[in-house]
Amino acid sequence: MSNYRRAFLPGGIFFFTVVTHDRNPLFYCGERIEVLRTAFRKVKAVRPFHIDAIVVLPDHLHCIWHLPEGDSDFSSRWREIKKAASREIDARTGGRRERAVWQRRFWEHAIHDEVDWRKHVDYIHYNPVKHGLAARPSEWPWSSFGRAVSSGWYEPSWGASEPAAIAGMELE
Repeated sequence: MSNYRRAFLPGGIFFFTVVTHDRNPLFYCGERIEVLRTAFRKVKAVRPFHIDAIVVLPDHLHCIWHLPEGDSDFSSRWREIKKAASREIDARTGGRRERAVWQRRFWEHAIHDEVDWRKHVDYIHYNPVKHGLAARPSEWPWSSFGRAVSSGWYEPSWGASEPAAIAGMELE
């Protein structure tokens, strides 16, 4: 059994990495991304949280959530998002009545401060370039990069080369 302990910080801000089962490229098209968006909307309607940044790649996603004051339960939110998306993507279940859509767990990091937050936001938005899926973040349609540009966080041309602040970061 693992000694890993989750960081439960009420009202906290967290970076997440969530991976598909066996790294299968399940999120390869807009229809599948819409299934995931619907799952997020469904859970957010019942258990609110704010998404600061997100990117969905074919076999994993990264995002930063800001939980409501007094609330530290990101695990049940992820469970419900995964369940809702899984029902739409693969109806078959295995021996444990699980669908082979997601890895069982996810990885989280509690954001410490503004510098840590910015570094992780940059990592999220640069991720499609890092994986060779786009030449720059503005070319990847399944990310919050466009919203970040509209908010003034980035110039549209940002990310044509790897930003120094995230060089060597491996959060896969």
